[in-house]
Amino acid sequence: MAKHLELANGRQVFIPNHNLHVSLVDNQLSFSYQGLSNDPFDERYVLCRTEFNFERSATILGDGFQMLAQTTGTIENPIDIGRCPDDSASYRIYSQNESKRYYNYLVVEDSLGYSLFGFTSCQRFAGYFTVEEFDGRWLVSAYIDGENTLPQQWNTLQLESLVCLQGESLSTLYQEYASLIARHHTPRANAATSAPIGWCSWYAYYAQVTDQHIATNVEIMHSELKQLEYVLLDDGYQAFMGDWLTPSDKFPAGVKAVIENIKAKGKKPAIWLAPFIAQPESDIFRNHPDWFVTHRNGQLLKAEDVTYAGWRCTPWYILDTSNPEVQDHLTHVVKVMREEWGIELFKLDANYWGTLKGVRSQTGVTGVEAYRLGMEAIAKGAGDAMILGCNAPMWPSLGLVDAMRVSDDVERNEHRFEQIAKETFYRSWQHRKLWQIDPDCAAFVSLPNQTAERQSYEFHRNVLLASSGLLLSGDPLPELTSFAKQSLSKLVLRHKHCQDAARFTALNLHHAFLPLTQRNDLHCLFNYQQPAREVTLTSEKPVYWYDYWTGERLVPEPTQVIEVALEAGLSSRAIITSI
Repeated sequence: MAKHLELANGRQVFIPNHNLHVSLVDNQLSFSYQGLSNDPFDERYVLCRTEFNFERSATILGDGFQMLAQTTGTIENPIDIGRCPDDSASYRIYSQNESKRYYNYLVVEDSLGYSLFGFTSCQRFAGYFTVEEFDGRWLVSAYIDGENTLPQQWNTLQLESLVCLQGESLSTLYQEYASLIARHHTPRANAATSAPIGWCSWYAYYAQVTDQHIATNVEIMHSELKQLEYVLLDDGYQAFMGDWLTPSDKFPAGVKAVIENIKAKGKKPAIWLAPFIAQPESDIFRNHPDWFVTHRNGQLLKAEDVTYAGWRCTPWYILDTSNPEVQDHLTHVVKVMREEWGIELFKLDANYWGTLKGVRSQTGVTGVEAYRLGMEAIAKGAGDAMILGCNAPMWPSLGLVDAMRVSDDVERNEHRFEQIAKETFYRSWQHRKLWQIDPDCAAFVSLPNQTAERQSYEFHRNVLLASSGLLLSGDPLPELTSFAKQSLSKLVLRHKHCQDAARFTALNLHHAFLPLTQRNDLHCLFNYQQPAREVTLTSEKPVYWYDYWTGERLVPEPTQVIEVALEAGLSSRAIITSI
């Protein structure tokens, strides 16, 4: 018989499974298993349901299991924001024939305000919501993916916790949600420190990066671009995926020598690695085949068997991070980089693959749980260095990274600039609450095979201006134009004044507001392939209004109201006030 509960805000919730014990505190429900059965928990284990009592035209926002998935639109017409939704033919986390899943949280915006359904924990099981019709009623259902594990094999009967919130202010709702998550997953120490400012090799040279590329760019940072502190050596330095301490032949003196030069020039070294995967040519794969996830028949599991194969050096095999020997290996690799090389920031990529479902050495351990064990092993080796997650499972990473990439890879074209803007803005509420957000690199210089118009680059820099978070140039520094240098300079200035993300007041993402200093407010306005329009901006007291980038004064005398024009298409403006 279903159990009915009323939350503090009046929302009615019912629990259809009598095997669940539920603890209710205000608007948060915490679940544990109290049944006698040892039946496996499948991927659609329902925790609770509640009425979807909103207008059919209500705007929704749902997160994805992994970084590249988010959904907006309406319940009847969901729209994927990124290139790689969880139900895509590439990722295959669940079937396209199933109801749309909104992992982690689902936000609803209607004429009465905002409602948020969200999981506040992700210790072992991925949680998601669906909106489906049952007997003529539309219901929000909360599920966990039990990964077909057996209760008697678990180390605890505690499941996960979730919350149902509502209110008139979206930013207030997010603040409350973040504080509830923090009770289950304490943010790491660097999640609210000053964001790294620097340069990343990937978008300048991709996997063809050489030691000379790094030396040339570090010299420019040392002599001309002193405000850039971090040097992130990205993918391409390693001999093989999996052998992170062995350099490729493009680094004949070794990676440690490159790091020493970075430090000698007064810069902070950072490095990329994909800790949970290995290619078959690697030493780790050839020497330790027993360290990898398998199928039920004992054959080694390749990523392409169950999900996206990976972007290069495939096939990818998945390390079994429930294995203590693998945990020790990860700790060792990262500890060498931290203590012997002096790495101060680790960019961990392809993290999602660490959660893949398969057979591991520890029974009853889910992919989510194994991933968290692997991340804890990495953190042990990293010490006080910053950890950045990329291509990561979102909620399984809670409390395990200092910073999180929240968008797709930047590319120098109009379409990608628009896509990563929306991806970043929809997650910008997480900044300095769960982790620092990484909106990906600043790219202002066209390459032979990647070009964009000036207006697109202006849009991109306004996205970074509104977002805050990590600020890394992705351009080849010898080729920076005056526009690129001026853009970087004023982005660095913004970071020095304020590290917070600008707040969006609605899910349409048109207007972001930030009190930048005690004397200056920042307004960032965005058009997403829409007609030209006039935007009215207001201030509590008469102020001067300026264009942030040019410094042009937009009014002759202080005023409380101003009309700002936005061009058609992909366009943006950044306006700053001064008392």
